[in-house]
Amino acid sequence: MSPRYPNGTKQAGTVIATVADIAAVILGLWILMYLLDANRANDLVQFVHEAARWLAGWSHDLFTFDAEWARVVAGYGLAAVVYLVAGHGIANRLHRD
Repeated sequence: MSPRYPNGTKQAGTVIATVADIAAVILGLWILMYLLDANRANDLVQFVHEAARWLAGWSHDLFTFDAEWARVVAGYGLAAVVYLVAGHGIANRLHRD
């Protein structure tokens, strides 16, 4: 086995953790923008919303709370937590090898 293999594995773990962090930041940023009633006509707000909706496509309508803000926080927040836990779990596994 090449001595570079473990180093490459650790680099892959770092990349996976970084991607998970970026996904969680985008989702958290959308939650914050939603709660602060950001201007949806703004290009940055639209970009963050579209990216967050894509990232949380599997969870954004998972909950049926009466209050819309609770659905946004729970749905997008769940996706952020899953990305963080899964991404860092995989990264830690790769770093141990």
